[in-house]
Amino acid sequence: MKLNVESVVGSVQRLMATAQNGLEVIRFGGLTHDVESSPFEVVERRRMYRLRHYFPDDVTPGRPVAVLVPPLMVNADIWDVNADDGAVGILHRGGIDCWVVDFGSPASEEGGWERDLADHVLAVNSAIDTVCDATGANVHLMGYSQGGMFAYQTTAYRFGKGVESIVTFGSPVDVVAGMPFGLPYGMVSDVAEFLADHVVTRLPITDSMVRLGFQMLDPMKTAKSRIDFLRQLHDREALLPKERQRRFLNDDGWVGYAGPAAADLLKQFVVHNRLMLGGFVIRDQPISLAELKCPILAFVGEVDDIGQPAAVRGIVRAAPNAEVYEASLVAGHFGLVAGSMATRHTWPLVRQWIDWMDGDQPLPPEIAPMTGHVATSRPNSAATRVVHTAATLAEAGAGVGKALEGIAGNTVRGSIELAGEAARALPRLVRLGMIQPHTRISLGRLVAEQARRAPLRDLFLFDDRVHTNAAVNARIDNVVRGLVSVGIRPAMRVGVVMETRPSALATVAALSRIGAVSVLLAPGSELDRAIELTGIKALVSDPENLRTAAATGTRVLVLGGGSTRTLDIPSSDDVIDLEQIDPTQVELPAWYRPDPGLARELAFVLVTGTGDRLETKYITNHRWALSAFGTATSADLDRKDTVYCLAPLHHSSGLLVSLGGAIAGGSRIALARSLDPIRFGEEVHRYGVTVVTYTWTMLRDILDAEVFPAGHQHPIRLFIGSGMPAGLWRRTTEQFAPARVLEFYASIEGDVVLANVAGVKAGCKGRPVPGTAKVELVAYDPVTEQIRTDGSGFARRCADNEVGLLIGKATEGIDLSDGGLRGVFTAGDAWMPTENLFRRDSDGDYWLVDRTDTVIHTERGPVFTQPIVDILNDITAVDMEVAYALPVGDHALAVAAVSVRTGFRLEPKDVTEAVRALDPDQRPDIVYVVDTIPRSSSYRPSTRAVQAAGRPQPGPDTWWYNRESEAYEIRTEDEAGTIFGE
Repeated sequence: MKLNVESVVGSVQRLMATAQNGLEVIRFGGLTHDVESSPFEVVERRRMYRLRHYFPDDVTPGRPVAVLVPPLMVNADIWDVNADDGAVGILHRGGIDCWVVDFGSPASEEGGWERDLADHVLAVNSAIDTVCDATGANVHLMGYSQGGMFAYQTTAYRFGKGVESIVTFGSPVDVVAGMPFGLPYGMVSDVAEFLADHVVTRLPITDSMVRLGFQMLDPMKTAKSRIDFLRQLHDREALLPKERQRRFLNDDGWVGYAGPAAADLLKQFVVHNRLMLGGFVIRDQPISLAELKCPILAFVGEVDDIGQPAAVRGIVRAAPNAEVYEASLVAGHFGLVAGSMATRHTWPLVRQWIDWMDGDQPLPPEIAPMTGHVATSRPNSAATRVVHTAATLAEAGAGVGKALEGIAGNTVRGSIELAGEAARALPRLVRLGMIQPHTRISLGRLVAEQARRAPLRDLFLFDDRVHTNAAVNARIDNVVRGLVSVGIRPAMRVGVVMETRPSALATVAALSRIGAVSVLLAPGSELDRAIELTGIKALVSDPENLRTAAATGTRVLVLGGGSTRTLDIPSSDDVIDLEQIDPTQVELPAWYRPDPGLARELAFVLVTGTGDRLETKYITNHRWALSAFGTATSADLDRKDTVYCLAPLHHSSGLLVSLGGAIAGGSRIALARSLDPIRFGEEVHRYGVTVVTYTWTMLRDILDAEVFPAGHQHPIRLFIGSGMPAGLWRRTTEQFAPARVLEFYASIEGDVVLANVAGVKAGCKGRPVPGTAKVELVAYDPVTEQIRTDGSGFARRCADNEVGLLIGKATEGIDLSDGGLRGVFTAGDAWMPTENLFRRDSDGDYWLVDRTDTVIHTERGPVFTQPIVDILNDITAVDMEVAYALPVGDHALAVAAVSVRTGFRLEPKDVTEAVRALDPDQRPDIVYVVDTIPRSSSYRPSTRAVQAAGRPQPGPDTWWYNRESEAYEIRTEDEAGTIFGE
């Protein structure tokens, strides 16, 4: 009976304590406690932030300084939520001077709901300046979750000035490697883009929405926490130590999220993953984490569902120039900075990190250099999560659930991303199929479409500045007004001789918008002959090429450099400065219709070659669109890509592949002034370049400069262009692994476009791009230069690996009178021959063999130059090479000249071994070494320049092919007479 009375009394007391404590929670939102916040004063107030200085009365000199940055959506009190056992308390006791950036709540701050991501980065940047000025010391910049992302971005933005080290807690960098909760990136990316474009900019994310959202992320944990609180409501002493933290998580700790900032986050760091790849934009300035050079410590929560370990560890690849360390804790996202785990492990480790940075103490064993990781879609191992969630969920159920999630996640990820690639390609192919001769399509029209669809989206980057679709389109319209005011009309041929710059792009697009024809000329080329050949009526030049352009006697229109610069030649009737024309004062004539160009109409003229080999390449709007959409499809270009345009606009690779593919794919275009390897290395990271365009041997200069040593982290996934030699191709893929090469071939006449999409056969031109002309390979006699026919008189199709002439199906309405073919395979069919000979291997891939006019006619039969060039270029010691015909009496010798890479030596035996891959009759008669091989403006090795230097002379660096020994031997004076028939 005594036990029963005690039991009843105990139950009554427990009930009364529960009621009393519950009433207190209802009235005051929680239990009253004696825990006080750490003392601080606000030393700076600005529109975007308040700067707190904790323990301001402590004036101990020479202390290390820490600036702590909270994430958006979380109150700055996160750093003091545990008071003496919180971040600022523990760090202060460790002798560290703590400052906290407080962004406040957008609901109570002036203009708070209009804040974007750049506002917060610039706020942290300003706070660092203030703290550095006040303390005279560099700061250890620390950030939790998105606050850590701000720490990375701000330090990169200021190029590390004033920052001693960076410490982050659960801050994701590579979202592709680890999406929250293991969700497939392809699906999340599409949802994030929709939310950024249509939801978050219109719907304010209030603090209550934030709180509810975080609670819904882990409803089981939220429910358990509340049940545990109710079960212990009678025991006040047990609840008080965690009461401040509970109130912070349940109510006080959340703040609203400004829509523009949320849109920036979703677009830049989720959709485009630019924190990892580089090229995120802060006030029109592209930034990359490759700028980080200070030591970095990243805390990784092994059971963190939001800052996934794989995503957090992405910093080691995103910041290849920094020393990156990690401290891995079995903690969730919140537990990294608050709670018992943070008190016992996180903040003591931070204090030891700073002591190590100051050189006073060794690095603790819990902190180790971060290494690369294998990306996984599963947040963490089932075993780790089971241990962490013991007594919270049924261990077995959680483990099985996570294992199933991993399997399903991998499957869904692959399916969604494959479907996404198909979804991007299909509309382009459909649009290509719908283009008819009378369809309105042009460069100017596509740019206008982009501006209407996404005016604020980035279009191109140049000189560390970002230009949006709307800004570029407005510039084009202004240039249109200037051109129209000086007499430029539709169908007029206008030469463009400009360096790669925004004004060149604007000029070409403006001429397209008018309906005029752009004749693209290389600076320093033979302008007089090009003008005579193409019928140019006026030249548009930049200030750098003004003097050369004016010397032709053609009227010159000068554009670029702004209105304040001066010209070498004063303005006159023949030299008109378009920058001085006020577009607002120009009244457009009645005939003007923007973007009138039809698919069948001429849009561009390219001029290639030199001297008597000067050639013109006529490109219609349809031909340009074919290459543009074909490139975008083959390279899978989309809005996530940044295309680095090394190829100049006056080259087909620059106009059709770089500019065309990027515009059609909706990608950003990074314009390079020139081929500068050092600048290339910097801008690839700063712009977040994923695709690089090239021509011929352009990449040789970058490889030789070793700005990206093998194994160095980079964001490049693809090189696209034309003319890359096989050996250079292999060097490129080895040095820039895992990036691959996408080689294109486009015929001068017709609509033939080939692409080596797989990229596994170095030197191969690949297969026809979907939507382009159907191709056939017909038997061809290179001696008579005639197509070979069968018994019925129709052309004979080539067998596998037989050399033949590549022809493409002619489009409707094309003029066949200038070299076209009819009745090739059936009566009345129409084809356009290319200028090139190819072979097709057994897999259906096409290999360039030669031009019809450069086949070498030797005594033993025709010898093709391209296989010789490919074989020689594959020798490690060979830098560049050319093959050509050397006339000797009534026949010719097959001769190859090579230059040798610095630090290498080329021996005759190296050449002998290499050419064994060629049939004996196809091996060059002479191979000789030259000091250098000049290149054209498009970086093509110049055969003409080598021939002009004279015949190969006898000596140790000239070797002739002995057909009896099947080896190359040094050519002596006596042998020279025999070889040349002298």
